[in-house]
Formats: sequence, structure tokens, C-alpha cells
Amino acid sequence: MVNALVSLSENANRVLNIVKAKYCLPDKAAAIEFVIGKYIECEEDPELRPEFIQRIQNAEKGKFIRVDDFAARYGLNDVPNRGRERRR
Repeated sequence: MVNALVSLSENANRVLNIVKAKYCLPDKAAAIEFVIGKYIECEEDPELRPEFIQRIQNAEKGKFIRVDDFAARYGLNDVPNRGRERRR
């Protein structure tokens, strides 16, 4: 735990008091923790959101084609090697 002395505007102080009262929190520190928690929920990476995870799980249940040699399947072996060769 970290102790911090913070300066708040009157409006921010009012908002914290409202959050504290609305959610029956014991003090302003708990209200600040609550607000930060809500911010993290809203702003976290989309890859971590439950909706995104559900979309990925649904996609994993889809139909797939097994491809052993991508280049051969899509005719990429016949394409000239324009600048793609390794330089040493």
C-alpha cells in the first residue's frame, strides 16, 4: 500500500464524496480506489475484455482448412523471387 497526499479541486472532491456515499465506501481512499478500478475496466486493452475473449472462443469453434504447405496451396512457388532472396 502507498500513502499519498493529494490536492483535489472542489469538483473532484464533491465527486469523490458522491461516489463514497453512493457505494457505501468507508473513506475517500476507498472512493479513489473504486474510481480507478472503474477506469481500468473501461480502458484496459481490448484483447483482455470479456467480449473479446468470447469472440475468440467462438472463432475457435469455427470451420478451418488444414494447410501443410501454404506456398504450394496458393501457388506462391511459381512466383518469381523478386528481391526476396536472402542477402549475405
